[in-house]
Amino acid sequence: MRQRILARAIVDVEESPTPIKLGRFRVEVFGDEPHDYVRVYTVRAKSDTLAAQEGLRLFVEEIELLLSEKA
Repeated sequence: MRQRILARAIVDVEESPTPIKLGRFRVEVFGDEPHDYVRVYTVRAKSDTLAAQEGLRLFVEEIELLLSEKA
C-alpha cells in the first residue's frame, strides 16, 4: 500500500506572471511527520496556486523516491 505524504507549501512571488509570460515563484514545502523534511523549489507557473501544486508534486515525488531507496 502506498504511504500518504502530507505537506504544506508557502509561495513567494519572485517575478509576477503576465498574460504572455509565466511568473517565477519560490515554493517552500514542509512535510508533516513522519516525512518532516523541508524543500525549496523555484517554479515557473501562471499563478501562485499552480506553483504551490507543482511544488507539492515535486516534494511527493522526491519523498517517494527517498522511501523506495530505503526499502
